Amino acid sequence: MSNQMFCFQCEQTAGCKACTGGAGVCGKKADTAELQDQLTGALIGLARATEGNEELVTADTHKLVLEALFTTITNVNFNNDTITALIKRVEAEKERLVPRCFSCSSACGRNDNYDMKKLWEADEDIRSLKSLILFGIRGVAAYAYHASVLGYSDESINNFFFKALFAIGMDDWGMDELLPIVLEVGEVNLKCMALLDKANTETYGNPVPTEVSLTVEKGPFIVISGHDLYDLKQLLEQTEGKGINVYTHGEMLPAHAYPELKKYAHLKGNFGTAWQNQQKEFANIPAPILFTTNCLMPPKASYADRVFTTEVVSYPEIVHIGEDKDFTPVIEKALAIGGYPTDMRFTGINGGEKVLTGFAHNTVLSVADTVISAVKSGAIKHFFLVGGCDGAKPGRNYYTEFVKQTPPDSIVLTLACGKYRFNDLDLGTIGGLPRLMDMGQCNDAYSAIKVAVALAEAFGCGVNDLPLSMVLSWYEQKAVCILLTLLHLGIKNILLGPSLPAFVSPNVLNFLVEKFNIAPISTPEEDLNKLLG
Repeated sequence: MSNQMFCFQCEQTAGCKACTGGAGVCGKKADTAELQDQLTGALIGLARATEGNEELVTADTHKLVLEALFTTITNVNFNNDTITALIKRVEAEKERLVPRCFSCSSACGRNDNYDMKKLWEADEDIRSLKSLILFGIRGVAAYAYHASVLGYSDESINNFFFKALFAIGMDDWGMDELLPIVLEVGEVNLKCMALLDKANTETYGNPVPTEVSLTVEKGPFIVISGHDLYDLKQLLEQTEGKGINVYTHGEMLPAHAYPELKKYAHLKGNFGTAWQNQQKEFANIPAPILFTTNCLMPPKASYADRVFTTEVVSYPEIVHIGEDKDFTPVIEKALAIGGYPTDMRFTGINGGEKVLTGFAHNTVLSVADTVISAVKSGAIKHFFLVGGCDGAKPGRNYYTEFVKQTPPDSIVLTLACGKYRFNDLDLGTIGGLPRLMDMGQCNDAYSAIKVAVALAEAFGCGVNDLPLSMVLSWYEQKAVCILLTLLHLGIKNILLGPSLPAFVSPNVLNFLVEKFNIAPISTPEEDLNKLLG
């Protein structure tokens, strides 16, 4: 294994260029980064092996691809052993598809893995387009994975992963071949977010507006982090009647709004803020923490013995809950520690003691007439979508100040963990509607899109003609596929921050600026003047 790495897939990448030393800013070691590259190269080889062998591809093949792509997202897997095992599974599946190729001594792309160094050392514009495809499908795979856990899948989505991986491995393809696939990632992600929305709402009901307490009650409790609602449901079932309360963390907050989850009386509230604060917030809590998706940071010694992982999340020497979903070790740890002796009142970053969630498309569209009337009367003059990933880089307080300064005749829609910068603010109401509406997790960008399209239809205009501004924050690969979805829909004038992706080359950036008028954030005052002007 090399003692050097190359990784620039997240917003925190070193120097806004790339993590190239012995470890990344996220805590990923160089040998782990190399294994993740080998896993990606093996997936490209698998995609090549499916060509002409489509009839041999099974549901297990697709499941393996989703799991492997999800594993390479930032803050998911730091465990060399589990990544190595995945590489072997991908290679075994490839050999099953093309067994005769493995008796051939000549490398042809079907019996060997793609060398990712070819991508990282390619022309910067080609590297940029392929990175958009690769990082985008990693995000799409995460959403498809969550849907598949609930029994929902789409053959066209699954097959697209092979098409995209195949394109990444084509060393002689240029901008003309790659750019359409970049935008197709956005198209496929829109379909995937719709699939996941259907899976979640048909399984757990349509979210309803819900007030969530930030106070942790006395007694044993468990904190669950990540995105996977299925894991939360299993945990709630297994802890019911055992005197253990459950608190969400990070992107799990919107779970409180789903009827089939909120019916559990011991789903009490939300603990902490966004993922990047966990090493401080988890240091002294008398409870175990269960990580279900990509929110894990390397655990500190002060709480490592209380951390558990499941699904594709993995960290060396941390107890992992397997596919049987037996959370007994987590439950026993909660009972042994005992929790707080008295109620503990926590607050958001602005001092608020509660937050609201549950304003998904079904809720907002159910009062569409009220919203439309308020716009026509002038009570609502502007909509802002301020959402996306949170992160640790300085400058993200921009989003707090931006929301604070939005005028009282505007609505602020938000989603994903970026909302923790301001979701405990009380912005008041307009016509009985809260000015700040949390639409859910990052995948619930689908809700924002549905609302925007419905408003455009109601006013007989395009989405770009609405009094709607998108001010987005990004950190990892799911934000990439959501951005590509917005571009696929032709949405323009997006402000993006806190910094622009390191993997977007100047020429590709110029293309995005010219075609979609994407711009970096500046200051809240300047941006509000521009957007409202």
